[in-house]
Amino acid sequence: MTAVVRISPKGEARVQRGHPWVFRSDVTRAERVEPGSVVRVQGPAGRPLGFAFFSSRSEIRLRMVSRDEALPSTWLRDRIVEAVRWRETVAAGASACRLVHGEGDGLPSLIVDRYGEYLVIQTLSQATDRSKGEIVSALQELLSPKGILERNDPKVRRLEGLEPMVSVLQGEVPVTVEVEEGGIRFAVDLVQGQKTGAFLDQRENHLRVRSYARGRVLDAFTYDGGFALQAAARAESVLAVDVSAEAVARVQANAARNGLTNVTAREANVFDLLRELHQGGERFDTVILDPPAFAKSRDAVEKARRGYKDINLRAMKLLKPGGCLVTCSCSYHIHEADFEEILVAAAVDAGVSATIVEKRRQARDHPIVLGVPETYYLKCFVLRRLS
Repeated sequence: MTAVVRISPKGEARVQRGHPWVFRSDVTRAERVEPGSVVRVQGPAGRPLGFAFFSSRSEIRLRMVSRDEALPSTWLRDRIVEAVRWRETVAAGASACRLVHGEGDGLPSLIVDRYGEYLVIQTLSQATDRSKGEIVSALQELLSPKGILERNDPKVRRLEGLEPMVSVLQGEVPVTVEVEEGGIRFAVDLVQGQKTGAFLDQRENHLRVRSYARGRVLDAFTYDGGFALQAAARAESVLAVDVSAEAVARVQANAARNGLTNVTAREANVFDLLRELHQGGERFDTVILDPPAFAKSRDAVEKARRGYKDINLRAMKLLKPGGCLVTCSCSYHIHEADFEEILVAAAVDAGVSATIVEKRRQARDHPIVLGVPETYYLKCFVLRRLS
């Protein structure tokens, strides 16, 4: 028997607008509901609203998975199949990509990434963690991977009362695998690398940078050289910078792996280095900024705005007239309009004129749900300095 959870008028309105999350404060009745179960959702007057994952710990009490009157027993597997098949359209030929992107595939709190012949999964709620066996079984049947690793170490799991966990669920999984992106080969650390090993959401932007890279290139916050190595295929020289010595070592190794001799990797604080380069009279034809999230909460927005303005102002000063700035923000709390406003302010203070060449987003295998702004987090602007 499927348990029933009733929600407030506010929660009902939110669901009817298409948002998949219902918060704890909008749950008015949830009796004898098992943590991580699938429940029927009703409005305050008993109106059926569909089915959802239930959490007993998170502020997000319900994650809607269906607005239909019935939920087939095979729905979870069916959604995984649909998600994987869609990647054959939006990520055709990619050796590393996201196969399941949570709410973007109707599978809230489930992440599945492919790295060559291996899969990495994250079950970030009580419900997907409880369904881990069914998920792994479906992936084995559908894709026959050599191994499946769970990278369940994100802090968000603590909000669900779940322990961090990194373990092999099926087969054998090496610590490092090699993947290819636009003809460039990268080594990816599946166990300790960022996210599930790499920033797959930037995959399409990495490839696009080839259209703009020329002359002398500066790639700041380079991580493993995703932008730098693509740019190196077209540019005269690339300076890749990161505060992490490990990241610098990865860039050097990846450059050597691809026989790229025009890439120099430097360990430095980007904020300080941008200032030093400008004071030293250095100029670049292309500048790339891909910093980590500066605003991980609403409380950090104002500080983040100052940080984004600072690095973009300095990048614009370093840019030669006619050159391109590729600048990114992965802070959800800094919306696209906010980011554009910051770039305008940076250009004014830098005393430069610029045009918007392109506005880009996260790769298409990381789908954005219409009407759910939380799913649109990665902004990427391409600007051209006029003077």
